Amino acid sequence: MDWVVTINTCVSILFTLCYAYQLFYLAYAFFVSPKKYGATKQTNRYAVMISARNEEKVIGHLLQSIKACDYPSELVDIYVVADNCTDETARIAAENGATVYQRFNKKLIGKGYALNELYSYIADLHGTQYYDGFFVFDADNLLDKHYITEMDKCFSAGNRVITSYRNSKNYGTNWISAGYALWFLREAKFLNNPRSLLGTSCAISGTGFLIHRDILNRQNGWIHFLLTEDIEFSVDNVLQGEKIGYCHTAMLYDEQPSSFKVAWRQRLRWSKGFLQVMRDYGGSLFKQSVKNFSAFDMLMTIAPAFIITLFCLLSNLCALVYALACNPTIVGTIIGSLVYTVLSAYLLLFVVGLSTGVTEWKQIHCSTPRKILSFFTFPLFMMTYIPISVQALFAKVEWKPIEHNVAISMDDLTCGKIAHSGK
Repeated sequence: MDWVVTINTCVSILFTLCYAYQLFYLAYAFFVSPKKYGATKQTNRYAVMISARNEEKVIGHLLQSIKACDYPSELVDIYVVADNCTDETARIAAENGATVYQRFNKKLIGKGYALNELYSYIADLHGTQYYDGFFVFDADNLLDKHYITEMDKCFSAGNRVITSYRNSKNYGTNWISAGYALWFLREAKFLNNPRSLLGTSCAISGTGFLIHRDILNRQNGWIHFLLTEDIEFSVDNVLQGEKIGYCHTAMLYDEQPSSFKVAWRQRLRWSKGFLQVMRDYGGSLFKQSVKNFSAFDMLMTIAPAFIITLFCLLSNLCALVYALACNPTIVGTIIGSLVYTVLSAYLLLFVVGLSTGVTEWKQIHCSTPRKILSFFTFPLFMMTYIPISVQALFAKVEWKPIEHNVAISMDDLTCGKIAHSGK
């Protein structure tokens, strides 16, 4: 059964070849300061687009944080699409100064469809040239008071699509919320930050981004409706030759799931969505990868980790079954090889989590013991993606809303009064 050891070794080498550039990103971000953008005249007019479904507990705090931003308020208009809501989301949004569009459509379900209808509504009201850019947030988000000002600096420097620094409202709830939060902090610090510094394209991550009106006009609205509309949007723009920028000084906070059941359901949708993006865009990304590093980067984001891991897992399981049935004397060798592979993966993920936690220590809002513990549980959180990804191959997955319960303001967050929603 030497071939099992050989396969595990080859898998490790292949992982290294595919993701060595991300190790370079990590080292680069340690030693090079993030981009800085100069002050602007603050004349750009922005529309804020928020898709909300039964978000009465949290949407008021988001709208208040937007209104508290130090960018001229007369240049920022807030629009909320109350998407199939059965609660008081629409009323609370209107009371907090948003223009509300109520949508009731049980067939076309998902954030992409809601955003597209909201954009069409805004275009009907003001035309397609009234706003210079469109922000997209989720209802559970909170904005630092300098958020729009900092994004405006990046936007005025010529970036037509921009993502921001994604932090967490509830890092310290439990190991699940911490796992999510650490991953998004890592994405900001060690992926989008070095991408921006090196002049390649960043990637949109769910929420907290800004789009130039020309992008939406070119594609005639929001046209990305897969289960992971954010990565589909990122991949499509990279293929169109667009470079997504990153603003590290624009900080956004959102709520992470703290229930394992909810986290599984959400990540199952993400995994299925990645498969959908790979199906629809993988061939084009592969063709462009030779001459477009951003295309290669996006291809590595949506494909190899799952495929390689699944191949390694199946090979080891097949070998183990064969050994148990035909040659029990080699079971120990196979298990030893598998344990070594798993421990190696754990150590690598631990280093990634620790590096992120150390560099972003001051941005993490929870106690020191919880921070330290999260570095050890982060690899376990990431490894749960393996069975989730396997299920995604066969499961029929539909978009379902995630309930948000961490109803805190920016003042609560910055003063350390963090509510815990975990179970």
